[in-house]
Amino acid sequence: MLAKVRSCAVIGLEGAIVEVEVDLANGLAAFMIVGLPDAAVNEAKDRVRAAIKNSGALFPFKRITVNLAPADLRNCAKKVQRMIFL
Repeated sequence: MLAKVRSCAVIGLEGAIVEVEVDLANGLAAFMIVGLPDAAVNEAKDRVRAAIKNSGALFPFKRITVNLAPADLRNCAKKVQRMIFL
C-alpha cells in the first residue's frame, strides 16, 4: 500500500469517517476505484487524473487501485475526488 488517508464526509447533518487507501503496482496502466458503487465516483477518475496533471505532478503509469471504506457509505463525487487527490 502506497498511502492511507483518513477523511470525513458530511452526510446530511452527520459526519462519517472515510478511509482512502491507494496502491501502485507494476502491470498494465489502469486507474480503478473500488469500494463504492456510485456511477459518479467512477467519473471521478477522469477529474482526479486531470487535477494531478494540471497541478504539475506526474501521473504514474502503473496500475493504481483506490479503495474507499466503508463501502456501504453513499458519497457524492466531489467529496471523493478531494480525498483521492490527497
